[in-house]
Amino acid sequence: MAVLSFGQALKDALDVAMSKDDGVFIAGEGVGVSIHYNPNLPTHGLLEKYGPKRVKDTPVSEAAIAGLAVGASALGLRPVVEIMFFPFITLATDMLVNHAAKLRYLSGGKSSFPLTVRIKAGVNFAAGCQHSHNLEAWLAHSPGLKVVFPSTPADAKGLLLSATFDPNPVIVIEEMLLYWMKGEVPDGDYRIPIGEARIVIPGNDCTVVSYGGSVYTALEAAKALLDEGISAEVIDLRSLVPLDKVCLLDSVRRTGRLVVLHDAAKFGGFGAEISAIVAEEAFDALKAPIKRVAARDIPVPVSPPQEMFNKPSSEMVIAAVRSTVGKR
Repeated sequence: MAVLSFGQALKDALDVAMSKDDGVFIAGEGVGVSIHYNPNLPTHGLLEKYGPKRVKDTPVSEAAIAGLAVGASALGLRPVVEIMFFPFITLATDMLVNHAAKLRYLSGGKSSFPLTVRIKAGVNFAAGCQHSHNLEAWLAHSPGLKVVFPSTPADAKGLLLSATFDPNPVIVIEEMLLYWMKGEVPDGDYRIPIGEARIVIPGNDCTVVSYGGSVYTALEAAKALLDEGISAEVIDLRSLVPLDKVCLLDSVRRTGRLVVLHDAAKFGGFGAEISAIVAEEAFDALKAPIKRVAARDIPVPVSPPQEMFNKPSSEMVIAAVRSTVGKR
């Protein structure tokens, strides 16, 4: 294993995929020369290695980038395209939701449409609400799209490689603040099956479910709760669609309690779906009401102190877990 940053692990995945299959190519705004000058950014150095035919800098048009990906996929290639900031996915949703997500279904499963969309996500870098709005619930609500949201360098590589060689369109959401985080990453063609959650730390008193960068908020809370004698089990979903319901429900049936955490807004967020699944399929195991911890239902502020206020904190998670176990 090598020790790589999150961004380097993504680059490693792209490098492996491009070396294995000449049909894999990268496209997006600044993926070649103008943006990815830092070695911790995912496409750094790939233009020099694979050339401008396979690493394409595009115009500033998310709709065109998504349309390029859909057309290339239909012709048998494996495009990996980048949307620079999560809110800009709204400009690409016609191609992704109305076309990419439906083409395999309309073929009766006879045709493959391998297409990967990498999206940069996250808050806490003072970029304003137009650049910092997490919309994973929108994408998860579109049948035909797979959605993954890794939190570690190893998962970033493994899920991106699985996405690239999946016969369906896959959205890979990358938390930008994790790009510099380092960890051990397996060498070579390392893949993690899409749809498998990971128990980060086991626990007995409450299940805390999260994904992406908010997993570390959950871990911080779980560590503090141990000092109070409360054992929280932290689950990293890794994949939102398909969702690992077995892992989720097994954990809740053991602990009898559930707290769901994400950095997206609370109303209509993905946490509501997790909560509904547990309420429908494991209600008899619950010892307390389900709690959701999420961002406030406002546009993400640009002011750093206000942005921190909007982002869910470990203290909010601690309070939610305490309330489920009857402690204040």
